[in-house]
Amino acid sequence: MTHLTYQQRRGQIETYFDRTAVQAWARLTSDAPVGRIRATVRAGRDRMRTTLLSWLPADLRGMRVLDAGCGTGALAVEAAQRGADVLAIDLSPTLVNLARERQPLDMAGGIDFRSGDMLDPALGNFDYVVCMDSLIHYSASDAVKVIAGLAERTRIAILFTYAPSNPALAAMHAVGRLFPRGDRAPSIVPVAERSLHRLLDDELLGWQRGSSTRIASGFYTSQAQLLFQS
Repeated sequence: MTHLTYQQRRGQIETYFDRTAVQAWARLTSDAPVGRIRATVRAGRDRMRTTLLSWLPADLRGMRVLDAGCGTGALAVEAAQRGADVLAIDLSPTLVNLARERQPLDMAGGIDFRSGDMLDPALGNFDYVVCMDSLIHYSASDAVKVIAGLAERTRIAILFTYAPSNPALAAMHAVGRLFPRGDRAPSIVPVAERSLHRLLDDELLGWQRGSSTRIASGFYTSQAQLLFQS
């Protein structure tokens, strides 16, 4: 099956997170009790966020950071608490409004929350870009094109995640197809590591691959990848 283009997929994701799943997503990213399956996803996302933040400097004063696909803003808040000037953007205006409501008042840096496209050149340039689980619904080629576009406006490093291709993930996707169409999230696209690396090496001249870590927690599996200017 041919993957949808970036533009088409983006529209599906915006509809899902801004209308269909906004209440569930708000609950998942809070401290409210959740079911067993969602608890594994919450734990996995927490571990992934901690991993990505560990790859950023402890002192981000004077640095501009893009949180691309910020959701309810947890990563953006932690970066701002380190002193960063954070631009946090998401396709869902509803989630962005929730992120604004949740942000604390006592941050060393600041956050500019916006709804829109992370590829908008009007957002300007950045020292670091973080894409936590915001590219997992795209094909490898589309995801790499997005990363290459962001790289043109990034000075130091890009941190992103993808869904690693494995039998367990394929089985979960098969189960997901049994749900009514209206209840389904936009499908996660498994990516083969070797294919991704080849595409990155071809598209991102002057960039090198750094640390890579896989987080697996029940129904959550995601691979973190660091790219840096050589």
